[in-house]
Amino acid sequence: MLARSRGPSPKRAYQVIVASDPTGHPVLQKDRVAVVTGAASGIGAAAARAFAALGLKVALADLPSSSEKLDALGNELTAVLGEANVLVVPTDVSVYEDVVKLREKVFEAWHEVGVLLNNAGVGGDADGKRGTSWANLDTWHTVFNTNLFGVVNVQQAFVPSMLCQENPAIIINTGSKQGITNPPGNTAYNATKAAVKSLTEGLAHELRGKADAHGTAKISAHLFVPGWTHTGMTGGGVGGDKPAGAWTADQTVAYMLERVAAGDFYVICPDNETTREADQLRIMWAAGDVAQGRPALSRWHREHKAEFDEYMRDGLAAAAVEQN
Repeated sequence: MLARSRGPSPKRAYQVIVASDPTGHPVLQKDRVAVVTGAASGIGAAAARAFAALGLKVALADLPSSSEKLDALGNELTAVLGEANVLVVPTDVSVYEDVVKLREKVFEAWHEVGVLLNNAGVGGDADGKRGTSWANLDTWHTVFNTNLFGVVNVQQAFVPSMLCQENPAIIINTGSKQGITNPPGNTAYNATKAAVKSLTEGLAHELRGKADAHGTAKISAHLFVPGWTHTGMTGGGVGGDKPAGAWTADQTVAYMLERVAAGDFYVICPDNETTREADQLRIMWAAGDVAQGRPALSRWHREHKAEFDEYMRDGLAAAAVEQN
């Protein structure tokens, strides 16, 4: 059986824990608490396993329709952490009342949250339809309700209670490179992830406003931007072989934790096909569309394709020289 929630109010302050993990990060430590949405599979499941390996207590949340996978992961982590240190809470993050129940169960059981990973996301509707600029309105609502308002709901439910803790904490929102460079093909998804980027930047700024007299904020926010990762959402996670260019979910999570522990806000993950330098160049080109007055999405515009290709060749060559 999995742990049942019980105990005091979520407003109760929690005793400060002394760091013991070799990373030295005060949050990524044994007996702290991690809450993971979208935990049933892919990056969410990999993150939950990584937190458990560090000795954190773990609350797993995903849709009730994923309860079989969620329970299986819960049982797996219970074997590692013990029954009292794992919670499985079926949760639809698009429903605020569900998220409030998740918060209540977590704080009743453990009185704090050290890591809040907002990872639940969908690429389209249940039928696989994507939202284009003038079609599939229902898909737009589905994708926004989960990818954006799911994050908003979790922040609204959890952050006030986390601010009442004595312990430091981190909030990690999962974005996407598609929310930064906006490639054609899935406009609704791209729009949600662009909004998550803006939301997380605003959260980080507002949390800095809660800093103490020494300028130290109790809670930090981080934007986690995976690269090409072998998961169900990317089309390769259900029984298929991992493409050579993709990272595993474990690799992506390990990179994310390393960069979060280093204090990075923007955690832009590379993969086996796209280097950090290539990501930087693409991001700068996308920003240049606005700054230089090029057509929207000029990277895919026939009149600018050759210019973009030359820009990438020159930029990658210059980066290679710098590395040598």
